[in-house]
Amino acid sequence: MAITMTDAAALRVRTFLENRGKGIGLRLGVRTSGCSGMAYVLEFVDELNEEDQVFDFEQYGVKVIVDSKSLLYLDGTELDFTKEGLNEGFQFNNPNVSSECGCGESFNV
Repeated sequence: MAITMTDAAALRVRTFLENRGKGIGLRLGVRTSGCSGMAYVLEFVDELNEEDQVFDFEQYGVKVIVDSKSLLYLDGTELDFTKEGLNEGFQFNNPNVSSECGCGESFNV
């Protein structure tokens, strides 16, 4: 099982962690939400849980942490960071997604 990250995403995560001044990485997870059933969750991690899987992007000094339940839905996902005009944000390229809601906030596997 694997999670990958583009250069742009890794640099953005590193910047967030440096500005925050603490943390060992970024948690990527899913929760039940939205009109399609699941939504992505991103949060800083200060302490690992026993069931966490850690993906280390050593060249950037960045770790992505995923809990075992979320990893089932996120396996193969690439985390990207994009900027388009005034809009910027993380993009999830998840091969497991079978459908997304019209607003793009939630997905179904």
